[in-house]
Amino acid sequence: MSRAPSGEIDFDDATWMAGRALQLMAEHNVPATPQNFEVWFRFVLGTAPELSRTLNILIDNKREFDSATNRSLYLTHIAAEADREAPHAEISDQLHKLLSGAQGYLARSLSDHRDHVQALGGVAAQIQENADPRSIIQGLMGELSKAVTRATTMESHFNASLQELDTIRSNLAAAEQRSKTDSLTGLANRLALDEFLRAAQTAAMESHEPLSIFVLDVDNFKSFNDKFGHQFGDQVLQLISRMLKDGVRSHDLAARFGGEELVGVLPGTDIHACATVAERIRQTIAQRQVTRRSTGEILSSVTVSIGVAQFVPGETLAALFERCDRALYAAKRGGRNRTVTELELGRDTAAA
Repeated sequence: MSRAPSGEIDFDDATWMAGRALQLMAEHNVPATPQNFEVWFRFVLGTAPELSRTLNILIDNKREFDSATNRSLYLTHIAAEADREAPHAEISDQLHKLLSGAQGYLARSLSDHRDHVQALGGVAAQIQENADPRSIIQGLMGELSKAVTRATTMESHFNASLQELDTIRSNLAAAEQRSKTDSLTGLANRLALDEFLRAAQTAAMESHEPLSIFVLDVDNFKSFNDKFGHQFGDQVLQLISRMLKDGVRSHDLAARFGGEELVGVLPGTDIHACATVAERIRQTIAQRQVTRRSTGEILSSVTVSIGVAQFVPGETLAALFERCDRALYAAKRGGRNRTVTELELGRDTAAA
């Protein structure tokens, strides 16, 4: 396909791509909204490899492009790209200033180097003219001393620049980490959870490996807040969050879904193994005594209810969470302080 000399898409190419994007959207029952069109136009354009990979996997798995999926695609691959660029503006300014300073210093160093070469040329001429050896030696020592000083100054300058670059890199990493961390619990926040889940979902469909999640909800959490205040409720949530994080593997994700609901995402894990992990965490929490920091009072143990579900290739994440929530509610109805999987939902319904 031809391209305009400037690297931009010419009119005929753009027209064809727009038509192809609309055709694909119609084939997959995707509403022709501006946001959806931008996703599929970028897909046809082929300039977003991760978007292309995700869409191809969803299409191969006969995924239904419902409103949640369409919105997720836009937020992940279109809007998120702009969001990632925005926080980097200040970093970009810092880098620009650093580069400008380095370029200026390098230009001055090159000028000094030319002067040094010319001075050495003068010394060489004196040697050829059989000038006084003492003046030649003094001239050489003087120029060599200047060269050593310039080299030392240059090394110091660029070492300082490297330190500044390390600081910028650390600040950037810290800012990105803060943007994905829940401030109260220290777990991944909803943004990080959504991002991790979308990547895990795509990887599971591509590799045919299992993916399971569990949702954990603190039993009678409102009563803690009502009886002891929100500060104590926060303390309880922080304690449970630590035990959740300690209970999963390093490549799993522990996140705060919202309120007192926490989530564990376990890639490469089937529902039975996931239920084992969830149950171990539940038991650990139930066995832990809770101490009120303000008074040192030891309170009764805190318990949680957990629902577990496994991702079905091609389904939406909303459908996965809906089954997980149903399992969680079954655990609540069954008396709380228990783990229930989606496999038990039929028995739970029949018993009810």
